[in-house]
Amino acid sequence: MKTKRWRWRRFWLYLLTPVAAVVLIVTAWTWWAEENPQKERELRVQLHEELQQRFPEHMTLPESRRGFVPRTGERDPDRPPDVILIHGLDEPGDIWDDLVPVLDAAGVNAWEFRYPNDQAVDRSTDLLADYWPELPADHDVILIGHSMGGLVIRDFVSRWRHPADDDPAVDGARVKGTVLVGTPNHGSEWARLRVWLGLREFFASIPDDDFSLFTSLQEGTGAAKIDLRPGSDFLTNLNARPWPEEVPVRIIGGILGGPDRDVIDGISSIATELDAEEWPRDFESWWFGLGEELGDGVVPVDSLSLAGAPPPAMVSASHRGMLSRTLVSDEEPPAIPIIMDLLAEWQVAEDAGG
Repeated sequence: MKTKRWRWRRFWLYLLTPVAAVVLIVTAWTWWAEENPQKERELRVQLHEELQQRFPEHMTLPESRRGFVPRTGERDPDRPPDVILIHGLDEPGDIWDDLVPVLDAAGVNAWEFRYPNDQAVDRSTDLLADYWPELPADHDVILIGHSMGGLVIRDFVSRWRHPADDDPAVDGARVKGTVLVGTPNHGSEWARLRVWLGLREFFASIPDDDFSLFTSLQEGTGAAKIDLRPGSDFLTNLNARPWPEEVPVRIIGGILGGPDRDVIDGISSIATELDAEEWPRDFESWWFGLGEELGDGVVPVDSLSLAGAPPPAMVSASHRGMLSRTLVSDEEPPAIPIIMDLLAEWQVAEDAGG
């Protein structure tokens, strides 16, 4: 009996020892990474570069997921874009599906720039600069970015195409205006949880012909999440860089919806019974403060603003809900009409001959 019991104990010892080792390693790495974010970033960038050199065929994104891709369906494919759309971190590619038909109907030719969206942000910007000369220099464009895509736009405009204190470092189209939708200009703590975004993107790619075991690594090794953290070196440098006066920038932000009407009525009813008239007012004040902190659920309101830019146009929506319907029956995402008004203000349709 003792021998049998010892065998079971030994079995569990053999099973749990490697699990404990893994937990210890992960804990140690997490602690070190929290204390040394910039060194972690350097290691992740170095790993990505090493993988690209060793496995170039497997680490190169398919053509459908890199560079400029025409999105509107009724435009001449040889006509240059009026608008370039830039998605954010670990985005599987459908964030623009509700905006594109509206642009198409307005006669606005839209292209999308696709890139390894989990690599360091400045590397994505450099890749955009590599592709930029493909655009004709005599046709201005508008840049629209969602989430981290807005940071790519800011980095590109202020460092490559329209540096405020220097000559352009890249030829091609002039940027006529920029729209940043849900962009964490001062960072987002939610980026620490980007593993869940990576899983969403990974599973979204399974039905595609370009799926492979290298899919997640093709997008980068996680350096972007460090750039997105409040106070990161990347954001510190970006926010210290002057923005060119000739390029207008507009910001759209989301804030999660207010409390359900039944909740408000219930609190009011209880307050009346308890003779606590201040309860509804205190609750609304607490909810508003909570909404400011949560913002769109990913980017807090105070992370949206930029020095010299107009105050953000706020809509009641989640981070993706600003641009994307959850259900086909949902109403038009609230950022879309604001974007269309801005394009009209900048006369994109007129320039396009629409």
